[in-house]
Amino acid sequence: MQQAANKRLSVVVPITLFLVLVMLYSLFNSLKNVLLIMLNIPLALVGGVFALALLGENFSIPSSIGFIALFGIALTNGLILISRFEYLKRDGLSLREAVITGSLSRLRPVLMTTVTTALGLLPLIITTGTGSEVQRPLAIVVVGGLVSSTLLTLIVIPTLYEWIAARTETPAAASKRF
Repeated sequence: MQQAANKRLSVVVPITLFLVLVMLYSLFNSLKNVLLIMLNIPLALVGGVFALALLGENFSIPSSIGFIALFGIALTNGLILISRFEYLKRDGLSLREAVITGSLSRLRPVLMTTVTTALGLLPLIITTGTGSEVQRPLAIVVVGGLVSSTLLTLIVIPTLYEWIAARTETPAAASKRF
């Protein structure tokens, strides 16, 4: 049953990620912004895998489902951040001001998403009773991935956004803001 489920997931997950990519592209009309948001997936993956290894859990179907949930939360955090940067740039702020102001204004929503989810899943991580073999790997993946994803989202994404935008922005567009 696990092999069949893994087979289905190996088809469903790439299709889902492709559909998310298409939806994000239709929202931003910018491949760089879509790729920055999608960068949250490997950032979250690192934390989830590390948490599983640290707590001695095996990769299983529940942990796979945890990764799917984690990817959704991580993508949402990236979307919140990038869309705020774009909004502030459209309002006339310089690139640097948009990144700093956007990061500061979205710090609380991103942290609240992470903290409330992690605290909600904490009982599942420490549970040892019946059913914990299903709940525990899922919760470990989500909490571990959220920790790494959130830290990296708040540091790496703004830095890369500014770096990439500064190199792709046209000189005429840059001079209009000043």
